[in-house]
Amino acid sequence: MTDKPSLLAAEHIGKSFIGMKALDDVSFDVRVGEIHALLGENGAGKSTLIKVLTGVHRPDAGVIKLDGQAVNVRDTQHAQKLGIGTVYQEVNLLPNMSVADNLFIGRQPMRFGFTDRRLMEKRSREILAQYDLDLDVTSDLSRYSVAVQQLVAIARAVDMSGRILILDEPTASLDSHETEILFAILRQLKARGLGIVFITHFLDQVYKICDRVTVLRNGKLAGCATTAALPKIELVSLMLGRTLAVVTHNVRRDRPTPKIRQFSFKGLGRSRSIAPFDLDIGQGEVIGMAGLLGSGRTETAKLLFGIDAADKGQAFIEGKPVHIRTPREAVTLGFALCPEDRKSDGIIGDLSVRENISLALQAQRGWFNRLSRREQIALADKFVRALDIRTTDIEKPVKLLSGGNQQKVILARWLVTNPRFLILDEPTRGIDVGAHAEIITLINQLCDDGMALLVISSEIDEIVAYSTRVVVLRDRVHRGELSGDDITTSNIMQMIAADPEGATT
Repeated sequence: MTDKPSLLAAEHIGKSFIGMKALDDVSFDVRVGEIHALLGENGAGKSTLIKVLTGVHRPDAGVIKLDGQAVNVRDTQHAQKLGIGTVYQEVNLLPNMSVADNLFIGRQPMRFGFTDRRLMEKRSREILAQYDLDLDVTSDLSRYSVAVQQLVAIARAVDMSGRILILDEPTASLDSHETEILFAILRQLKARGLGIVFITHFLDQVYKICDRVTVLRNGKLAGCATTAALPKIELVSLMLGRTLAVVTHNVRRDRPTPKIRQFSFKGLGRSRSIAPFDLDIGQGEVIGMAGLLGSGRTETAKLLFGIDAADKGQAFIEGKPVHIRTPREAVTLGFALCPEDRKSDGIIGDLSVRENISLALQAQRGWFNRLSRREQIALADKFVRALDIRTTDIEKPVKLLSGGNQQKVILARWLVTNPRFLILDEPTRGIDVGAHAEIITLINQLCDDGMALLVISSEIDEIVAYSTRVVVLRDRVHRGELSGDDITTSNIMQMIAADPEGATT
């Protein structure tokens, strides 16, 4: 692999947005006949680097080279002419148009000023035959599965560009069989000499299909190595910025385990989302949920809260079966969820602090049993004091508050409903140190008060500090559980890196 020439190289790339460095002296290259994994957690800089390579952003520093020659990638169209094609996770094709239309949109063969449909359909069949796809190219793309649509998008990108293919989370919506079909196609393209950039969160897939791995962290290059020379435990350490030497004491290791688990989920799962799992949670327990980005943590939360309906398994409360098909049913049962993305899924920015805090209780009571303004003010005042939400006025639009205070407003919204089971998805992400400590204190307080909590976090040290038990996920599978003295940073990282049989690689 080392003797193969670089097709595309980014050297010492820097890129800032409003004074914030998204990329800082990052170098990356993809070689002839190589599948190169580009990995990193949220905010690592992967998307920015890809946008620089494809002409969406101009770099502030550094140079891009194609076949060893410096190039100025002006825009995405220019990138395609240079041979760089991109297929995003959400396939950017038009399902209401035919397969042939999608393959040739924007570049249809013309005759006498009109699209030559016969020629376009003939070429479409020839292109798809290279991938062993026998499709009716005159049918709407929507007729075919997500996997086939993904392959059509790849065929289009290769036909338009033909040298470098960038795939952003191509297997996120595919099952194992469909993933194998995709991998067979990628091996064909690799044999033809294409350079392929493979962005994914599935570590097993990295080791199955990729030749080299580059890891970004906080906008910087964390490391680059051949896949064969990089043990999984070292890859996890590169992504998280921690080594196995870090061990944090668990303050709750001596807490007695509840004899009765109030909430129980047996064989719960959803196809293409999360493999079936068992999970039991008792009063006064904090279950930490650890795993890399894309491991299935948020998918688990959505399933438990009814945002995504389970197609397998059963939920029980105090031993009685219950159905949780919608968030409304979950709220009725005493569940609450603070989502990972507070800006798009949590706060309603133009509404006031008072209105945001009142939303969940109003939904629980129903819109025909309206909370009076006096009740809303009393609730807002109470929780602004209780959670130390720093605002000059409860009528201030919540979008004007800091990230930490917005997070507290979302917590207040759910606490006014007096939930029995609270799910917190990344409750401390993107907030300052002071607010971070206050959220951790609140988690411990709610646990002491007897609430059942499931806390999802990328901060392993944080999970270790407050969890009664820790569930570890990888590649959308619940890999195992730790409790008591076994809850350490080292053990969590080892479980993330372990293969399905349990051996660390």
